[in-house]
Amino acid sequence: MGTEVIRIVGVAASLRQGSYNAAVLRAAAALMPPDSELVVGTITGIPLFNEDDEKAHGLPAAVTQLKEAIASAHGLLWVSPEYNNSLPGVAKNALDWLSRPPADTARIFRGRPVAIAGASPGGFGTILGQNAWLPVFRTLGTDLWSEGRLMVSRVHTLLGPDAEIADPATRDAIRQFMAGFVTHIRRGR
Repeated sequence: MGTEVIRIVGVAASLRQGSYNAAVLRAAAALMPPDSELVVGTITGIPLFNEDDEKAHGLPAAVTQLKEAIASAHGLLWVSPEYNNSLPGVAKNALDWLSRPPADTARIFRGRPVAIAGASPGGFGTILGQNAWLPVFRTLGTDLWSEGRLMVSRVHTLLGPDAEIADPATRDAIRQFMAGFVTHIRRGR
């Protein structure tokens, strides 16, 4: 009997086509430890939250699809840029939708292991943005993994000609981060 495959849903909390955070997410998917996989989810197609729209039309398909992907996964990797020393509004909007209806929030988030990572062209990575996410994920009742941090600084200098993470040290840091998160998930099972 083999080891259970740990499945993580990863979300780049950015809509930009050339998103640095999406590049980190793709690298993470390629650098997963054995007996684990990272499935890439998206916030693309999630409209601005409006409770009137929710009451009139229900949850948008993009929200339902991402909610179900998270609910069926062993963990969530949230890879987020930092805007104005905090979290990006489009990403917070997506989480607001994902927590709807309130009666379903526990099924999606309660006790679910979550790791936060981020990339920035700046020198401090995304430390303030990551810190801004902490109360949001605590409020949702997640199991925040705090043993590792992945803050990719000056990310624009680490890309290859294909716009993927090419720097060996950064790839190794991503590999180690994902191995630590998978270990955390396995310990909690």
